[in-house]
Amino acid sequence: MDHALERLLVRHTLRLPAPSGPAGDGSAAALRFDAALRTAGFALAHPLLRELSGRSAETVVELARWALDAVRERVGDHVRHNAYFIDFPHNVPDTREFWLSCVLKALEDPEAREEVEAQLSAGVLNLLTLPAYGRYQHTYEELLAAHAELTPASGDRLTVLHLGGPFEDEIGALYRSLAGSVTPLGDEHLADLAVLAAHCADGPQPAEIPVRENRAVVNAARLRAGSAPLLDTVTDVLRLACALSDGDVTLREPTRFRALSRPLRRALLAGLDAVVAAAPEKSADAGRHREAWKRLGERLHPHEYPAWPHAAEVFAVARGEVRAPSLDSRVEALLARDDVPGAVELLAAAPGQLFRALDRLLRTAADGAGREAVLAAAERVAPRVAGRVVLSVREHLLNRHDRSGAPRRLFVNRNGSAWVTADTRRDLPREVQRRLLALLDGEIRRRLPATGRVLVDPGILDVALPLSGRASSGGFGVLPRGSVSAVDGELLRFFMYWKEARQRTDLDLSALLLDERYATISWLSYTELTTVEGRHSGDVTEAPDGASEFIELRLGAVRGTFVVPHVHVYAGENFEQVAESFFGYMLREGEQGGRPFEPRTVRMKSELRGAGRVALPVAFRRDEEGRWHAHWLHLCLRGTPSANRVEDHRVSLAVLLRGVVEHQSVTVRHIVELLRESGAEITEWSGGAVPEEPVTYLGLDRPVGLAPGSRVVTPENLRDLIPA
Repeated sequence: MDHALERLLVRHTLRLPAPSGPAGDGSAAALRFDAALRTAGFALAHPLLRELSGRSAETVVELARWALDAVRERVGDHVRHNAYFIDFPHNVPDTREFWLSCVLKALEDPEAREEVEAQLSAGVLNLLTLPAYGRYQHTYEELLAAHAELTPASGDRLTVLHLGGPFEDEIGALYRSLAGSVTPLGDEHLADLAVLAAHCADGPQPAEIPVRENRAVVNAARLRAGSAPLLDTVTDVLRLACALSDGDVTLREPTRFRALSRPLRRALLAGLDAVVAAAPEKSADAGRHREAWKRLGERLHPHEYPAWPHAAEVFAVARGEVRAPSLDSRVEALLARDDVPGAVELLAAAPGQLFRALDRLLRTAADGAGREAVLAAAERVAPRVAGRVVLSVREHLLNRHDRSGAPRRLFVNRNGSAWVTADTRRDLPREVQRRLLALLDGEIRRRLPATGRVLVDPGILDVALPLSGRASSGGFGVLPRGSVSAVDGELLRFFMYWKEARQRTDLDLSALLLDERYATISWLSYTELTTVEGRHSGDVTEAPDGASEFIELRLGAVRGTFVVPHVHVYAGENFEQVAESFFGYMLREGEQGGRPFEPRTVRMKSELRGAGRVALPVAFRRDEEGRWHAHWLHLCLRGTPSANRVEDHRVSLAVLLRGVVEHQSVTVRHIVELLRESGAEITEWSGGAVPEEPVTYLGLDRPVGLAPGSRVVTPENLRDLIPA
């Protein structure tokens, strides 16, 4: 068995389902399992250790086999991390001296000498033609032999695995949590939802599936299981067709629709017909995705099914044969005539769209009476607006500054690409902003559940609420874009791993060092292997079997305010095309030693995904008191088709970093304050004994010993903190 569902459960919950094997004396096997976990920075919670000790040794060994693999993959310990310089971080040469040594070795190589001499004569040398450059000069086993064991330190990470309930109960609960999420899921979680939906199609379902992408994935599983899909817009049908073709249910990328069986075609057309028959105006939505509807029509053959004329009408709208103005186009027509009250009245039927348009409507209103009409409409429809939209508007207002300070706007699209530009919008009156903020906070406060006592780990307070799953990436210890978290350690070490799929691929790990004004101080990359602050492990230019690069910085020696690690695609496949790629960072004390990669010291591992060629997962900032913090970015920039280097992007990266760092996010701290205002008892918890009674716990890690019935919110399920 591959235990795919069990691995998925561990990845999302850090819980192991209660084993179902026979009773016995598994204490010795359980202790060995715990010892093996600790080498990767994990440990069994005492209740889990006790449960396993009462099972047969065979049961424990079987569970340990897949669980160890699962947690090692979480931190990047499932692959071999070699470094180009075998003694890294020691004995890293000066860059020019290293290049010269590679040239001298090439001149001593009969096969390479002639080509190198010709290049030297021409005055231009291609490092990639040097046999010693960019390719490992030693085996992974030789690297291990060159490094002493890691000395344990009090700051080493230890992530606790907890005891879960029966397997089917755990899987069902996770499925309902993901399917019923009030925020869009990231690509990794959406793929997991598809797996869970197929397994749970015949079991209990969530009371509501508010996010359309999630609904499409669940609908595909329901249809395959013989159940009717949940559809109430024509776009629901389009997304379902994408899911049935293993395409993009977010509709960001075109889907190549498959030839569908007759029962599936009939189900899609019947569902589409029912939606339009109930609300004919919904056929206008086909205009938003005309090309996708045309391609789908080629597979569904709606003209062959005269019993469903309303479905055929949707395709006629997509082809432009029937005019059906969309809500957006009708609103635009009204605003073009400066008819703000008319636009507001029309948008009141779509509360979410009204809220998203509030800034524009308020700026467009001709006078105070017009703004009052907009605000009054917002107050009327607020109870029908999704919680994540309410919070998104609040974040928008937090970053709505007057023009006296030459403000700039940050834009981040669904693909993680970002840009910063001058904010040329007219100011919103202060009293209007205050009234809107009061409305938004009151609406969220009204929706928050009664919590009783709330236990709060201070480390989670500055974590941004995941208003979209696309504001993060898959991995371990990853926080949403806009989050700020403390960094404690003497040595900060970045690692990056990739494995090419079909062609030679060269990814480069770099780190840019900036001062408090975002000006460049220095950088570490394959063109600058050593600086005052740290060392680079050396350039590896191909990865048929996988390759790694590292950068180590001594934080006390950093001259600037910011450290910005990033990964460039120098040549070959991008982050979507490679077989695998991820970035992470470790924290160590000065004399711990150990291998270049030590899983116990990993604090974060983030999957590198996106169609761009420059990835910026996170940046590090030193505050006025000398303490370091991580600012989470999750950006993937376009870059250039080849030869991306830190030298070429440092100015644009500095501008972008400033925009991201100065952007204010809605954080857990805001929700905690609203809970406090609602009368909840808020208790700060920084370790130690937990209360005996059930509590609501908010923290970076789940503590051991919480009373049954407690509600736990950690980064793995932070979306549950956002009201519906």
